Amino acid sequence: MKTELIQFLENANNIGEELDFLVNNFNGKIVFSTSFGIEDQVISHVIFSRNLNNVEVFTLDTGRFFAETYAVWDKTLLQYGKNIKAYYPYADKVENYVNKNGINAFYNSVELRKECCFIRKVVPLGRALKDANVWITGLRTEQSENRNALKKIEWDEERQLYKYNPLLNWSTEDVVMFLKKFGVPYNTLHDENFVSIGCAPCTRALKPGEDFRAGRWWWEDKSKKECGLHR
Repeated sequence: MKTELIQFLENANNIGEELDFLVNNFNGKIVFSTSFGIEDQVISHVIFSRNLNNVEVFTLDTGRFFAETYAVWDKTLLQYGKNIKAYYPYADKVENYVNKNGINAFYNSVELRKECCFIRKVVPLGRALKDANVWITGLRTEQSENRNALKKIEWDEERQLYKYNPLLNWSTEDVVMFLKKFGVPYNTLHDENFVSIGCAPCTRALKPGEDFRAGRWWWEDKSKKECGLHR
């Protein structure tokens, strides 16, 4: 990626202009991963409403989403008339894991939880990112202490691609205001104090005073709350 493109993305503060500039000045494969959270819905809106059709939008369907997540997925397809490509875990890997360990084995140990995430999310992500040169994400520093060191655009040595986080410095208030302004569909679980929404068995609403990630894998130590998608 050319230095001037990186500098523009790092310094600009208008997501529409940034994505336009990226699409018009980069010749490689650009992908965006959505889990239908409020951040991802902002980015999907910009991509779809500006007809940035050479950005492949995809999701990793673990098979254990909330019904509300599938609902906002469907609403997004209906509102924008655009495609969101779904990647699924390998059926034999899921079968082997469940038959060996049980349907909710991830509650039993961090190792079993991470194995489940690996099968249902990390492996499908590898397929989704194959041949990609730029991976757009909805990561924000406010989401986790582990993400404070992230840069708006950075080189992912392991995956050999650029990772672009256009909402990195947005606040939750910024995100919510954007959704309201443009009438973007969102997951109604957010209205019930769910903040970071993943698989149904692994996500709960926040209690008063809890931090952003407390509702994810709540039975584990705070320092272990990542699934392997973002290293």
